[in-house]
Amino acid sequence: MAIVQNTTRVVDPPIDQHEFLRQPMTRGEKLVFQLFDRLLSPEWEIYVQPHLNGLRPDFVILNPNVGIGVYEVKDWNLDAMKYHVEGYPSGYQELRATHRGETFTVENPFEKIRRYKDEIYNIYCPRLRQKAGYGAITAGVIFPFADAARIMELQRPFLNEKEQKKAKTYWPVAGESEIKTDDINAILPLLNREANAPQLMFPALAADLRSWLVEPDFAREQRRPLELDRNQRNLAETRTKSGLRRIKGPAGSGKSLVLAARAASLINEGKEVLIVTFNMTLWHYLRDLVVRDVKSAGNSSQLTFRHFHKWCGEVCCDEEYNTGYADDYAEIMKPIAKIKAMELGALEEARMLRPILPAILNDKVPALATLAAKHPNAKRYDAILVDEGQDYLPHWWNALRNALRDNGEMLLVADATQDVYGTAKSWTDLSMKGAGFEGGSWATLDVSYRLPPDAHPVVRDFADRFLPIETCDIPDPDQQDMDFFPCDLRWIQCDEQDAMRQCVNAILAMMRQTGKAGLANADITFLTDNIDFGKEVVDELETYRVRSAHTFAREKAEQNRRKMAFFMGDARVKATTLHSFKGWEARLLVIHIGHATGQTDLASIYAALTRLRRSQEGSHLTVVCTAPKLADFGAGWPVHEDASTGFTGS
Repeated sequence: MAIVQNTTRVVDPPIDQHEFLRQPMTRGEKLVFQLFDRLLSPEWEIYVQPHLNGLRPDFVILNPNVGIGVYEVKDWNLDAMKYHVEGYPSGYQELRATHRGETFTVENPFEKIRRYKDEIYNIYCPRLRQKAGYGAITAGVIFPFADAARIMELQRPFLNEKEQKKAKTYWPVAGESEIKTDDINAILPLLNREANAPQLMFPALAADLRSWLVEPDFAREQRRPLELDRNQRNLAETRTKSGLRRIKGPAGSGKSLVLAARAASLINEGKEVLIVTFNMTLWHYLRDLVVRDVKSAGNSSQLTFRHFHKWCGEVCCDEEYNTGYADDYAEIMKPIAKIKAMELGALEEARMLRPILPAILNDKVPALATLAAKHPNAKRYDAILVDEGQDYLPHWWNALRNALRDNGEMLLVADATQDVYGTAKSWTDLSMKGAGFEGGSWATLDVSYRLPPDAHPVVRDFADRFLPIETCDIPDPDQQDMDFFPCDLRWIQCDEQDAMRQCVNAILAMMRQTGKAGLANADITFLTDNIDFGKEVVDELETYRVRSAHTFAREKAEQNRRKMAFFMGDARVKATTLHSFKGWEARLLVIHIGHATGQTDLASIYAALTRLRRSQEGSHLTVVCTAPKLADFGAGWPVHEDASTGFTGS
C-alpha cells in the first residue's frame, strides 16, 4: 500500500507532507488532525482531504473493526457574520449569512456530511449490514472556534425529528470547548459503543473503502521536485547560441519533463514564457509539471498556455494589441461561421465542416497569424516552448517565431512515432532549415523512464508490426531497478456489441484490484477512440455510482469546456479519447480500441499504449479490442482473452 505510516498508524498523506498539500490545511483543520492523532488508538487510520469519487471531506478516519468517521471542519467565526437557516414553501432549506447588510447563501456543512455518509454507506461500503450498518458511520461537523450549542441550532433544521433525538450519537457537532478539552468521545461517538454491541465493521469492508480514500499517485507526485537525469537536466538548464533548440525522443523519455523544467527555470529568472500545444487537455498536465520547479507561486503568472489556433485568433483579433487583422480573420472564418449559424446537429455540422477545415486552419489562419505577429503591437514572449511538435506543420512554427522577443529562445519537442495527425512527415531537412534550424542535429532522449519493464516488449512488438520504419523511434528501457516495477497486462478481444460491457467490467475489476493493493480509484483512466462509445461507458459507470471526469461531448463548445476542466488531480475516475490523452501518463489504464484501419489510427493506439506509467506499487493495463487486425497481436500478451469464444490464456 502506497501509504506512509506515523509510527504504527496509517496517515495518508503522511504527516511530513501536510505542509505541502495543494489545498493547505486551515488552522482549525490542523488542530483537529492533532487531536485525532494524539487521542485515537493506532488502529484508527487518518485520511486527510481524501479523493472520494468527486467528494473531498476534510477528514475520514477508519478503524477496520469499529467503524468510519467523516468530518467537515469550518474555521468560522459565528460573531463575524449572522448565520441563519431560511426555509421555502417547497420545504427546501438553505444556510444563509448576513454581512454588512448583504445576505447570501453559504456552503452548508450539514448537508455535505449527510451526502458523505449516504455515499459511503450506499457506494463505497455496500456490504455494510443493511440499516444497522448505517450506524457504523459517524458524520460530524467541527467548528474549532465557535460554541457547539450555537452550531447545533444551525444544524437542527437539517435533521428530521428522529435524527434530532440521536444527533449526538450519529450526527455529532463539536466546537471550541470540545477541542480544548480533548473531548474525543463527543467528537467520535463510535468510541462509546458498548463492548457487547454487535460488530458492524470488518476489515473486508474497510478494504472496499480504502481505494477511494488513498491519495492518488498524481497528487503525491505534485509535491516532489521534477526528477531529471544528467542529459535531461543539461537540456533544461542551458540554451543554444541561436536560442532555438529541437529535442526528439520516444514516448516516456522525458520530453515534456524537459520542457516543463526549462519553463520553470526561465520563469524563475523572471522571463515571460508561452507554452503552445495542439491539444488543450495537455495544459493541466504541463502546468502541474512546471509548478513543481517554480520557486515562487507568484511567478506562475509569467506563464501562458495556448493551443496553436487559439493563439492565432488572439494575435489577429485581440483588441488589447490591435494588430489590425480582425476583419481579415473574420473573413477567413466566415465559411465556418456560416455552417455553425445553421444550428445543425453535432454530427451533421462536423460532416459539413470536415472538407473545409484543413485549408482554413492549416494554411489560411496560420498565414494571417504570421503577418499579425509581426505587427509592432503584437504580444511577444521571452520564450516559446512547443510540446508534441510532430502535430505541427513547419509554417505554424514560423508563425510563432514572430512572437519571440529579441534574444529570446524557442524549444520544439517531438516524437514522430506518435504521428496521430499525419503531420510528422512535413518536418523534412529543408523545412527544418526554413524553421531556423540551420545547423546541428536534434538533441535526443533515448531512455524511457515511464513504461514498466514488462510493457517494453509489447510496445516494441506493436511498433515492429504496424508502424512505418522511417518514423519509428522505440524507447530503450531503463536498465536500473528493472525488477521493482510490477505490471499487469491484459488483452480482451471481443465483438463490437460486447465492447461496452467488457470496458465497464474491466474498469470495475481494476477498482477491485486497487482495493486489494492499496491503490487509488482516482488513478484509473479509461481511453477510447470513439466519443459516443466513451459516453456510453461513463453513463453505464454512473449506474454503479462511479463518477467520471470525462471529455465526451459531440458539441464542440461543450467538448472544449470539458477538456479545459480535465486534469489528473480530479477526484473521479478519468475518461477521454486516445488523442486527448496523448502526452499524459497513468498507472491504471483501460483502453478501448474500435478501429485500426489507417496509419493515424495505429499511431494513436501506439501513443495510448505508451501512456502506461511505471510504479513500484504496480501498474495495470487492460485493452478491450474489437479490431480484427490486432487480434494476433493481442494473443501474444501475458494475459489474453477472446470473449467471443471464452478462451483465456497466459
